[in-house]
Amino acid sequence: MRTVIFDLDGTLADTSGDLIAAANACFRDMGQDGLLDPARDRLTAFRGGRAMLRLGLERRGLPWSEADVDAAYPRLLEAYEADIDRHTRLYPGALAAVEGLATAGYRVGICTNKPAALAELLLDRLGVRDRFASMIGADTLPVRKPDPAPYMAAVERAGGAVASSLLVGDTETDRETARAAGVPCILVAFGPEGPGLARLDPEALLAHYDDLGRVVAGLIG
Repeated sequence: MRTVIFDLDGTLADTSGDLIAAANACFRDMGQDGLLDPARDRLTAFRGGRAMLRLGLERRGLPWSEADVDAAYPRLLEAYEADIDRHTRLYPGALAAVEGLATAGYRVGICTNKPAALAELLLDRLGVRDRFASMIGADTLPVRKPDPAPYMAAVERAGGAVASSLLVGDTETDRETARAAGVPCILVAFGPEGPGLARLDPEALLAHYDDLGRVVAGLIG
């Protein structure tokens, strides 16, 4: 069974606004709000919670260590869960593209480095969880992307075969995951980095979800 696995943050949905708001809640607890900007820091948001915390701590201008990042991380997750879908939206055409793949006979799933419970919650809030045959989060297995094991699990749980699959993502982590799994990678060019992702030499860059079905067919039939 041909299978397409999607990353979540920055690929299917623009989650950056809610992620940055959660990080800023942590900094507000430290006595300094607004260290991260929803527009300027979108790329950092898609690199994960700890990346946002490191950036904000640097801007705070006081000594900090990874212990400070670890201490703040649970608060970030708490703040994010409490307001997970205030700003988050699916990218234009994403849902139609996923449904089009299913209609064409592909299996579809998700492999994300977001904690699984938060990913499930967000997909439910967006009303799209039932469109995906599998969902592997950061803590579903003992390892996470770019290790290929979560990707392979997402394919297999969707009922597919890795040899007839590909990954749609938006970051270097996704590119490395696909390479490690030996499968094609499509990177979306409508995120913060845009066409600059060509530097990662993916099998394809996607300018809009309207083109996904054609691009997928060209890579795995």
